[in-house]
Amino acid sequence: MDNWGERIKIMREERGMSQQDLAKLLDVSRPTITQIEKEKRKITAEELVKLSKIFDVSVEILLGLKQEPEIVLPDKKDQKNTVKPAMRINVPQKNLTKFKEVLLYVLNKVGSKPNIGETVLYKLLYFIDFDFYEKYEEQLIGATYIKNHYGPTPVEFKKIVKKMMGEKEIVKVADTYFKYPQTKYLPLRRADLSKLMAYEIEVIDEVLNRLSDMNASQISEYSHGDVPWLTTPDQEIIEYESVFYRTPPYSVRTYREDI
Repeated sequence: MDNWGERIKIMREERGMSQQDLAKLLDVSRPTITQIEKEKRKITAEELVKLSKIFDVSVEILLGLKQEPEIVLPDKKDQKNTVKPAMRINVPQKNLTKFKEVLLYVLNKVGSKPNIGETVLYKLLYFIDFDFYEKYEEQLIGATYIKNHYGPTPVEFKKIVKKMMGEKEIVKVADTYFKYPQTKYLPLRRADLSKLMAYEIEVIDEVLNRLSDMNASQISEYSHGDVPWLTTPDQEIIEYESVFYRTPPYSVRTYREDI
């Protein structure tokens, strides 16, 4: 549990947040954030839980009991790390391109809805990916999803979004929704539909029509009933193959009774 304040600072900076941004989300003063990051003030259990939700990591990661996965994008050269990551995920160029265009398509369709914050986006991407895999037995985005307390989380999301922000494709907005902190992403360009097949768009639209009106609590609770999430240990990767054991109302494929 050493250097927990430094970890909080690093996570804040990696997510492009100022101390004032984090103070607003945590409902404390900016000097309090400085004290927390310098470990001159104790952090409460309630604040730890709120931070885990803001950063979308487990409390264990915040306290240094587990490490965040290392995400390597295709246009970045591998760099040596002094600390070995718990997991290293290399994102192929085709997956990066697909991720960006699907995210832009989703944001253009529903991103302006007041309920669509980061947590809802995570779950929409999860159901897009896993519904598509169940129907066609191939990957659409092909993101890596981890099981955490709030439901499936695409571990590549933060790094890809940071890249997209740098390329002026999306903008991040700190907001509140019914007094709860919310991170929104708004598109700065339209999705390149030439990168998406008609049957891929069909699955995306089906998921958005079914789930995009849910708030963060509703869609998180809904995701907890899906077999892939149910059968995965906490903080482990959710395997795509588990979609073939889905039950109604989650299954999107009609199976023959003799299979």
